[in-house]
Amino acid sequence: MLNLKAQPLTPEAFEPFGDVIDSRSANSFPINGGRTQRYHDLASVEILGDGGRPLISIFVSQPVQVPLAVDCLERHPLGSQAFIPLHGEQFLIVVAPPGDAIDPQSVRAFITDGHQGINYRAGTWHAVHSVLDHEGEFLVVDRGGPGHNCDEKPVEILVNLE
Repeated sequence: MLNLKAQPLTPEAFEPFGDVIDSRSANSFPINGGRTQRYHDLASVEILGDGGRPLISIFVSQPVQVPLAVDCLERHPLGSQAFIPLHGEQFLIVVAPPGDAIDPQSVRAFITDGHQGINYRAGTWHAVHSVLDHEGEFLVVDRGGPGHNCDEKPVEILVNLE
């Protein structure tokens, strides 16, 4: 079994897997007569394959226990998938780079600070959504449309916070 310690989520550490969505470190500009600050282009939405279209959903997730036993990683080869917490929810992220095989040496775990969202690049292996402490509500942007867009592989990973 692979044992991982979740590290704080930073844009630099998460870059091989996708984007960190966080207005606190993003470029912005005023719109709507100066009443709104727009934090622009926070993630690259990827929609691959014929007939693909963007979806916006809300997921309501039940909390997980830590240490977290991960028995499966999944990937979406035809599109990116973004998770943005709506109420300051912290969550764990377990990822591995795209490819047909999952190299245990390349698997990483991160913990958000509750204000960060993430965007998995197309094909990035990841664990199912794992919110901490209490039920969480998340805005999710991903790909809809025809084509096979979810692969799963069994794994044995244990994730700790310390």
